[in-house]
Amino acid sequence: MQISPRSALLVIDVQNDFTPGGQLAVPEGDQIVALINRLAGHFKQVIIAQDWHPAGHASFASSHPGRKPYDVIELPYGQQTLWPDHCVRATPGAEFHPELDLPHAQLVIRKGCNPDIDSYSAFLEADRTTTTGLAGYLKERGIDTVYMVGLALDFCVMFSALDARTAGFNAFVVLDACRAIDLQGSLAAAIERMQLAGVGLIQSNDLV
Repeated sequence: MQISPRSALLVIDVQNDFTPGGQLAVPEGDQIVALINRLAGHFKQVIIAQDWHPAGHASFASSHPGRKPYDVIELPYGQQTLWPDHCVRATPGAEFHPELDLPHAQLVIRKGCNPDIDSYSAFLEADRTTTTGLAGYLKERGIDTVYMVGLALDFCVMFSALDARTAGFNAFVVLDACRAIDLQGSLAAAIERMQLAGVGLIQSNDLV
């Protein structure tokens, strides 16, 4: 598969809290870092998404007395899974994994910054109307295809891929450069949703 100059690599949430030892660790989340670094070397355009929550965020179980992590509640914008406190801005958990090495990345998109709204996707917040500006950034640079890697496959990667398709981009997810939480069948559901939306599901050796 040829990497077009109109392609970008979107590296999603490869942060300390999502890797082993973190507050919301994705199993084997650290094992994709070296592969992501290698893939990124083949792209001129690299963008990094970073979860960046204020303390007391609405998605934290600790913000809802009597609730525990992984409970699902209704918020004004719809259903919300509650998570352990994670990626609180300016804390070590929110920092990128120390072995992530992307010196030529041109943009860091911070998401989940609104204390009242979660944001899995790098394109749209969970209210499904507030944009991050990423789609406009890519279009202004002539990008028409986005390849996605990172954490977690069945949440932030999936929603970013679906929103990339909705915004008019060709979207591919590099499966072996992602890891999943797989919460109550969420991985199988994510794969099905991405396939139905026309997201390409590939392996790194398809690309390089």
